[in-house]
Order: sequence, then structure tokens, then C-alpha cells
Amino acid sequence: MASMTVLCIVSLIAFSTAFVVDATSHVGPWKSAHATFYGGGDATGTMGGACGYGNLYSDGYGINTAALSTALFNNGLSCGACFELKCVNTKWCHSGRPSIFVTATNFCPPNWAQANDNGGWCNPPRAHFDLSQPIFLKIAEYSAGIVPVAYRRVPCRKRGGMRFKISGNPYFNLVLITNVAGAGNIVKVSVKGSKTGWMPMSRNWGQNWQIDTVLVGQSLSFSVKTSDGRTTTSWNVTPSKWQFGQSYTGNNFSV
Repeated sequence: MASMTVLCIVSLIAFSTAFVVDATSHVGPWKSAHATFYGGGDATGTMGGACGYGNLYSDGYGINTAALSTALFNNGLSCGACFELKCVNTKWCHSGRPSIFVTATNFCPPNWAQANDNGGWCNPPRAHFDLSQPIFLKIAEYSAGIVPVAYRRVPCRKRGGMRFKISGNPYFNLVLITNVAGAGNIVKVSVKGSKTGWMPMSRNWGQNWQIDTVLVGQSLSFSVKTSDGRTTTSWNVTPSKWQFGQSYTGNNFSV
């Protein structure tokens, strides 16, 4: 009985340790970068962008967004990833060094006419965040213009389910996937019609995924895999009479 009790305790400790590691494994190490801002005082200039999200308010991102430099953007594969930033090592930082949490929604292109340290802030190989103006002002003064920051990758915390917006035509389906929790950035998508098996989709641009298959008249299910290796399947996200231009809500990742 004593040996069984010890075994149970050891098993419980091992399970608890594994649970803790799993819960924190998606928080990355602190690294150094710089941050600027764009988009105006109400952040309307940040709408759209290279990730394809469109209206960042209605898509669940609000003002907590960033355009990433080439070194971080990864040709669009980083779209949807979330980061924690702190202003560091400058008089322009707000007292207490508060953190902000942002989602990657856009690309900050290089400016080859400017030196890397004098206007070409997003030139390779610099790690740089071009933040919405309102979120930049939560960590630093407006007059700073640019500040050094510490940043790290963190899990995305989103409200509600993952959203699938379908556009295209009967022979071409383009699906924009938004409001993704957990790792945030998607690496693989598959779709299943009620009359088909599972079929892989290919990334068109940003987080728009495409397939050249007739799917009208079928309820659709989606399988989504993110960069942390996790997969979630949303069964029958759409009704059989779904319409192009409409958005449908599925499951999301737990955080």
C-alpha cells in the first residue's frame, strides 16, 4: 500500500510538472528591438495591411497591433502571432515600464533610401515593431518617435471562436482566418465539405488560404494547425447554404 501511495504521488508530481511546462512553453525569451508608430491617433491608418485582416476592429484586434520588419515578418507566416513589449533604456519610457500585448497584422517594409540606424528602421536585419500610435503611447512619449524595446513571443488571448471569412467564386475559395488564440499564426489548413474528404489548402497571402474546388452547397469543416504544433478542428462551421462574403465562427485554441 505504501509503495502504491508513493507511486501515485510521484505520478501526480510528474503530471503537474508536465502540465506547467505545457502551459508556459509558448512564452519565448526576451529579445531586443526598436519600436515606432503609425496609423494616426485613432489607428485608422493601420486597417488592412499585408496580413489581409481588413477591419482590425471588427476582426477582434483593435488597436493592439504591430507591423513587423522583414526579420520578424517571415514572409507573412508570422501574421497573427502575439508579442509582449516593454520600453527600455531611454528617458522616453513611461514610469514602471508597463507591458503592451500586440498581434502582428501588417508588414513594415524596408526603406533602402535610409540607413538602418537613421530612418531605415525596418531594414534587414533589424527586428522592429511599427506599432499603432495609441498602443505606442502606452509605453512611451509621443515625442520620442522611436524607442528601444524588449520583446518576447507570448500566447494570443482572444475572445470567442476562430473566424472564417469566405470569398471568391464557385471554382475558387479564399478563406481569411482571424481571431486565432494560442500561437496565433497558422501553418496548415485543411477543409472538408459534407460531400468530400479532407483536402489541404494553400496559403495565398497573409492568413488567406485557398483551394480550387467546388464547395458550394456543402457544409464546411476546417482543420487549423498553428506554429506550436497544435491542431483544432471545427466541424460544420458553415451551413450547406453558406454565402461568399460571409464570416463563420468555429472552435479556438485554449490558452
